[in-house]
This record gives sequence, structure tokens and C-alpha cells, in this order.
Amino acid sequence: MRRSSSLLLVLAAALAPQAASHAGIASPGLNTQQPVCAGAEGYSASFGGRRTFFLAPDAMMRLKAAIQTDPAVKAAYDALIARAEAAMKRPLYTVVDKRTIPPSRDRHDYISLAPYWWPDPSKPGGVPYMRKDGEINPDRNTDKFDVTDLEGMSSDVETLSLAYYFSDNPRYAGRAASLVRTWFLNPETRMNPNMNYAQAVPGREEGRAEGVLDTSRLERVVDGIGLIGPSARLTAEEQKGLEKWFSDYLDWMQTSKNGKAENAAKNNHGMWFDAQTSQFALFARRPEMTRAVAEAFGKKRISPQITAEGKMPLELARTRSLHYSIYALFAAYDVADMAKCVGVDVWNYADGTRSLKGATDFLKPYYRKVDAWPMPELRPDAGELDELMRRARGAWGDGYPLAPETELKRYFGAAPAVGEGKNPG
Repeated sequence: MRRSSSLLLVLAAALAPQAASHAGIASPGLNTQQPVCAGAEGYSASFGGRRTFFLAPDAMMRLKAAIQTDPAVKAAYDALIARAEAAMKRPLYTVVDKRTIPPSRDRHDYISLAPYWWPDPSKPGGVPYMRKDGEINPDRNTDKFDVTDLEGMSSDVETLSLAYYFSDNPRYAGRAASLVRTWFLNPETRMNPNMNYAQAVPGREEGRAEGVLDTSRLERVVDGIGLIGPSARLTAEEQKGLEKWFSDYLDWMQTSKNGKAENAAKNNHGMWFDAQTSQFALFARRPEMTRAVAEAFGKKRISPQITAEGKMPLELARTRSLHYSIYALFAAYDVADMAKCVGVDVWNYADGTRSLKGATDFLKPYYRKVDAWPMPELRPDAGELDELMRRARGAWGDGYPLAPETELKRYFGAAPAVGEGKNPG
């Protein structure tokens, strides 16, 4: 989901006088007790039965209560509803209508093109493809492949589920349910729970381990399903079917060649494998998998991937070194959030000075100063650290900067998604 320039203009005008009201101060009459994410049930006990894992009910309820009194919150809400109305008019997404038939000959199998691989002009027909790190092949985002529909479905489910929560309009929940039903459940349109042919490289590989990263978009879908739960637009049987789909996908992640290779990755890919496993396992009611990831994460990912100075060398070696450093930490933060649900503290794991906080502190000086970043960065983004700093503040306190509009972008769905274009692999 992209930033809305009109929203930003309205927010800029409205934020100054109201900043305190939505930057962390509870509204009168609201329950300020810290909600608890309780294993596979997530936040449902403190969130009216909404089984979310990332979306915290305290912030959501506070912002919902402020829609009619805070102009900045109202502007963010209005922009969300406008996006939801646009999503209502878009067609349903499915893997079966792509123009490329997977090697399995089964259109229900997902297929995508590796983002940084291009035809080699020195080779007949351009194959095998050649790598250009950081430069996305536009063919990836066409109807030849499935990633655009995966992104569209995930984005629309997030938008519609948020719109349902903040507006209580069941139309939005109904459309979100239809999107989910079409992608995961309908026998004629569903995606098979595997990524055998994700991030393929013509002339080299039918599918790569890195393709598992494509399904990081589904983290948004899982919380969206939780948000629309009270609407009953998905039946109990459909809920079980969705849990089974994610359980089957987890089995594929753990046992397939590509899944095992991605789990073994030493860079952001390994962290994103763990992030997905952590949330999908809670949703599939397999919290023991989440606990196993959480308990191993420090020694398996943090200690070997973060130096004593807070650097992540494998991310710094990329042509987009700042971006991928942030991206890797987003995955680690996701694991830390899911670890809380099973009683494990990943946020404060430390191996000497190797820690998530240390890696965050290494990036902190470049908040809103990305042009000062001394290493390669093909596409600097002035606001790319905003959401990372917001989450760091939630974990370690007010020593981390928070722009007032950052929370609104997160909870009203206007923040750039962790997904295609920003983070393809």
C-alpha cells in the first residue's frame, strides 16, 4: 500500500495540536491495562474475540475512540475508507489466471520471477538470466506471474479488515472474506500451499529457496482474518480450513528442499523464514513451533548476523545496504513480537553487545537523515526508518524518535507495506 500524498498534507496540517492525543496517551474511559498475546489465541481475549497477533488492541481501540475528536485521526480514517471503497470495486484475486503455466502443469501452484534477474543480452534468448542486485525486473510484476495478485490480495485484505474494524461496516468484512475464500479455500481458485516455483530464474532454476520470502505478505492476511472474526463472514468451518492451509504450508516450509534451504539462509531470508513460521504457527494452532523458533532465534540469527557494533555485514554488502539492514530488523522484530505470545523475550536477547537493540542503535542516527548513510544505497527513502523507530520505542522506551503520523500510517494502513517493490528479496 502506497503513501497517499493527500493524506500526508492533511496530516501535516492537523497533527501539531493533537499530537499528544494519539502518540501514546490513552483517551479517558479506555482500559489502559496492557493487553496480552496469549499463544494461539493471540489478543482475542482483550480484543473482542479478534484473534490478531501483531495488531495490538490498546492502540487500535484508542485510535477508534479518537476518530470523531482528533482531526488527524479522522483524516487517516477517511483515507482508509476511500482505499477500502476502491478495494470493494476490484476483482477477486486468484493464482489460476496467470499467463505462465508452472512446470507442474497445475495452475494452482504459485509461480513468480526472481526480482533481480534479467535476460542476458549476450546469450541466445537471454537465457540463462543474469543478476543485477537491487534492480527489479518489471516482468516480475505482470500477469505472467502470481506475485502481483498475491500483493493485491494481501493489501486489500488488510485495508478492508482495518476499514471494518474502524467503521463497523460489515460490507468490508464480507469483501475481505471473499478475497480470503477465493485465494485459500475455493477448490477452483485456491493456491496450493507450496512455493515450489517462487522466484524462478529462467535458464537456471524452476524455483528458489528465496521464493519463500514472497509469502511474508501473508502476515497481513492472518491479522486481517482476525480483525473480521466477529463479523461471522467466515464460517467456523472456513476458519478451520484456513488454519489447515497455513498448517500445510508450514509443513512444506519445514520439509521441502526450498524451505529447508531458506531456513538455513544466513541473511534477512533466514530471519523472514522465522518471522513467517512464528506467526503462521500461532494461527495454525501450533504454538510449539513458535516457541522453538523463539528459543533458538538468539543463537541462530542474532549472534551470527549482528556484530558487536550493531552491523549486519550480509545486509551491508548489498547495493541497498540501509534498506536491507532495516528489512532484516523488521523480520527480527516480528519474531520478537510473536515470541512474546509464547512467553519468550527475544527483544532483550544479548550476546555481549550483539542484540536487536544494538542493531537498532546502529541505524538510529540515520532517522530522517538517510542521505548521511555512508554505504551503498541505490534508492534512499527518507521515511524508511520511521516504522522501525516506532516499534523500537514500543520495545525499549522513548529513547527512539516517533513522528506523530507514524502510528496513524501503521494502524490505518497508509504505511508502505513490507512487500513488493520495497522488499522483494
